[in-house]
Amino acid sequence: MIKTDILIIGAGPTGLFAVFEAGLLKLKCHILDALPQAGGQLSELYPKKPIFDIPGFPEVLAGDLIHNLREQIKQFEPGFTFGERAETIEKQEDGSFIVTSNKGKKFNAPVIAIAGGLGSFEPRKPLIDGLKFYEDKGIKYFIKNPEKFRDKRVVIAGGGDSALDWSIFLSNIASEVTLVHRRNEFRGALDSVDKVQELKDAGKIKLITPAEVVGIKGAEHIESVDLDENGAHRNVPCDYFIPLFGLTPKLGPIANWGLEIEKNAIKVNNALDYQTNIPGIFAIGDVNTYPGKLKLILCGFHEATLMCQAAYQIINPGKKFVMKYTTVSGIDGFDGTRKEAPKSVVKAID
Repeated sequence: MIKTDILIIGAGPTGLFAVFEAGLLKLKCHILDALPQAGGQLSELYPKKPIFDIPGFPEVLAGDLIHNLREQIKQFEPGFTFGERAETIEKQEDGSFIVTSNKGKKFNAPVIAIAGGLGSFEPRKPLIDGLKFYEDKGIKYFIKNPEKFRDKRVVIAGGGDSALDWSIFLSNIASEVTLVHRRNEFRGALDSVDKVQELKDAGKIKLITPAEVVGIKGAEHIESVDLDENGAHRNVPCDYFIPLFGLTPKLGPIANWGLEIEKNAIKVNNALDYQTNIPGIFAIGDVNTYPGKLKLILCGFHEATLMCQAAYQIINPGKKFVMKYTTVSGIDGFDGTRKEAPKSVVKAID
């Protein structure tokens, strides 16, 4: 039995940052994740993808963000259990919970924080004859190592942020990038749409809209794709076809825990602390839903911060916690020393 203050289910960026916020409150955390390493989607699907909306980082690779988050929480010495899925949960007489993994390991905590992102996920695949045959022969649903596409001809299909961002990124690596979308309008960030248009005008990206990939050709490997371009047929030679139509999320066993679910996401009270309909169980990050929800990493960080404040009150009922800025109070260093703010700063604030 592993006992901790907060059991965090999910080792993505939101789950990792929750460890930091809990550590500031002197709360211990243990993280349980079905994947073999920390990082969630960022590590599993696109570790080399640049992220542009993390405060203080004009651009940071997904894998580097996870590395930095792990470095940030080292000092609080969280526990990790990888490669195991949260299977069942039982409420105890003392109000705490026991979560059992699919491998029989048990975890006991008064607070559960579900930070499972999209849960388990599968790529949404286009309906193309013979698609499965080419899945190891030129079709890629995720990009883990962009160098694989160096000096190759790449066709990307999709209209969201992933399709736009990877088209931009690979334009400096691949010999030829073609972006295909079934509409003239894109769902991604306006800055990315403008950047793709600039690269098209510069001859670094071929943009074909409205159009759909309807067929694949090649004997042992993809050699080209067939497009339906507003009723007209077109063949585009390529070495790789990357359909980026998003993911189909699944909550897995958590969906059977008695939580209130809406459209495969867990409903929470965002007016207070992101608690679910079961007291003591919180859901933070992409796994939750509430009016006005935005599935952004920085929103997950905010939710994790408020969740930890509420968790402190559950674990320490009646005990008042006075929040202090880390610039004043410092944080306990990983080496046992204390990192304090300069005396001039403390004096000025006093």
